[in-house]
Amino acid sequence: MQQQQMEVNPRGIPKAPFVENVEDHVTVEEPVEIVLKKFQEATAKYKFMEMNHLTRKSNLDAKIPEIRKTLEMVQFLEIEAGDEDDAKEIETMYELNDTLYATAKIKPTGKVCLWLGANVMLEYPVEEAAELLASKLSAALKTLKNTEEDLAYLRDQITTMEVNTARVYNWDVKQRRIARAKAESSDAAGLD
Repeated sequence: MQQQQMEVNPRGIPKAPFVENVEDHVTVEEPVEIVLKKFQEATAKYKFMEMNHLTRKSNLDAKIPEIRKTLEMVQFLEIEAGDEDDAKEIETMYELNDTLYATAKIKPTGKVCLWLGANVMLEYPVEEAAELLASKLSAALKTLKNTEEDLAYLRDQITTMEVNTARVYNWDVKQRRIARAKAESSDAAGLD
C-alpha cells in the first residue's frame, strides 16, 4: 500500500481530508463505527490544538502591550538622556503600592534595568535595551500573527472533520434504512 504525503500548514498542522465519497472510507476492515471513532479522535486533537493556540494568543495579547509600553519608556529615556553632560532631571511618579504613588527626580544615567522573567533583572545601556525590546516586540507580533493564522486554519479543520462525521453518520443511517426496506420487502414477498 502506498503512503500519501499528508498536507500541512506552514507550522506543521495537518490538513483534514474531506470525505467526498463515504464508500471510499467505509470498508469491511473499517466499518462505520471505526471510521466515526477516528473522525471524532481527529476532531478532539484539532480542538486540543485550538485550545493551546487560544491560550498562547491570550498570553501574547497581554504581553505585547507591556513590551510596547516598556519600549516607549526606554525610547523616552534615550531621547531625554541625549548627551549625559547636559541631561536634565526627569520628574516622575512611581508606584509604592496599589493606590500609593510618590514623586521622584531622576538624573539620566544612560542605563536602564529590564525584568527578563524568573526574578531576573539586568542592566543595559539605553540603546541596547531599546534594540532588545524592539526585537522582542517584533518576535511577539510575528508569533501573534502566526497564532491567529493557525487558529483560523484549525477552525476550518474542525469544521471539515465535523462535516465528515455527519456525512458518514448520515450515510450509515441511509444504508440501514435501505437494508431495512429490503428486509421488509423480502419478508412481504415471502408471505405471499
